[in-house]
Amino acid sequence: MFEVRIHGRGGQGAVTAAELLAVAAFHEHRYAQAFPTFGSERTGAPVVSFCRVADEPIRIHEPIAEPDALLVQDPTLLHQVKVFDGVGPDAYLLVNTSRSFAELGIDEFLEGFDPDRLATVPATELAREHLGRPLPNAALLGAFAALTGVVSLESVVQAIVERFPGRVGEANAGAARAGHLHVVRLREPTHG
Repeated sequence: MFEVRIHGRGGQGAVTAAELLAVAAFHEHRYAQAFPTFGSERTGAPVVSFCRVADEPIRIHEPIAEPDALLVQDPTLLHQVKVFDGVGPDAYLLVNTSRSFAELGIDEFLEGFDPDRLATVPATELAREHLGRPLPNAALLGAFAALTGVVSLESVVQAIVERFPGRVGEANAGAARAGHLHVVRLREPTHG
């Protein structure tokens, strides 16, 4: 079983991201579950959502305490809530930012982590470019597919266009493709 925890703020699509990830897994004939937890239910308040993906039925239904992957939709949460609780050095970490981990002030925490499992992606910027709105979830899901391989980009795109038909879906699919490409390019060996 692969467990994902998504930290964001109300209105950024953290709940929708978990649901789309589950649908992407369903498209690959896998089992999945997605659910949120809320504090105060208002725009801008911290929100956590969860997604589990497995090859057999999922019997547990509690929040994910030790995620295999952590997605952070809003980097201001890194120092405001305990996003790293239960995150071990084998976990994948994806943060929505154009800044480095050092610039975010979390590079010391990440010592001992596998650098191939860590990435930043400017998901809000990609969303503005493709959607005209600062909704980072689709770009982050595309980046997640590239970083982890848990689901394919094609399944993520299919889940997006089913949920949001027409121009909105295509714009979100474009953001997902851009997020995926960003991580793929991060993984390319440098020359020179």
